[in-house]
Amino acid sequence: MGKTLELTDATFDETLKSDKPVLVDFWAEWCGPCKMIGPLVEELANDYEGKAVIAKLNVDENPQITARFGVRSIPTLLVFKNGQIVDKQVGAVPKSVLAGKLQAQVA
Repeated sequence: MGKTLELTDATFDETLKSDKPVLVDFWAEWCGPCKMIGPLVEELANDYEGKAVIAKLNVDENPQITARFGVRSIPTLLVFKNGQIVDKQVGAVPKSVLAGKLQAQVA
């Protein structure tokens, strides 16, 4: 069963060193749309187990990384490859949209 990583300001950069694509969900407890997209992100962790790293970062608890990437609206999902942002999604979208962004980087 795939597991979503919980990232922090301290662990973020280490996670980006992965040789696999990394999808990071920037979220917060109080954010309604974040709660809608959360289960989809969990499903992606299962779907892409071994092919991609699926992670979440709580913006309230990790202000440094949130500021570094200029995240102002949540949910914001960033897709990284080789440590660089290769795709971005702001706002809640269907799982198929997120899967498509990830699949483009896995191939």
